[in-house]
Amino acid sequence: MAHPYHHAISSSRQFGGTPDEYLPIHNWFDQTKAHLPDVRHRAVLHSSLGIFLCEQVFGPTLTLSTGKKVPVRLIGEQHVREDMGGEIPTVQDWLGDLPLRPWMARGAARLSEQEDSP
Repeated sequence: MAHPYHHAISSSRQFGGTPDEYLPIHNWFDQTKAHLPDVRHRAVLHSSLGIFLCEQVFGPTLTLSTGKKVPVRLIGEQHVREDMGGEIPTVQDWLGDLPLRPWMARGAARLSEQEDSP
């Protein structure tokens, strides 16, 4: 899906309520588009970890105007599955083949140098 609003429409069809009630959650998942405006932005939050982080941000349930409670985890799973062809990738799926670069360990190298000095 191309836009958070389309995810919100899908949520309202699946769980009830109006699209506007779901929009903050779907905007949260796609906020990374502001920093990397292609599908690679999904590597940041479109994973099982992202779904659990979403639940930490929005709480365990979303209470609709009708009073119905919808588990936020289910909304997150719906968003990720819609964007990822039905799958929920893990962080390992996204980053497992990421090449290690020297800059990634610079902080660790500095810490070990400090530990070795008298």
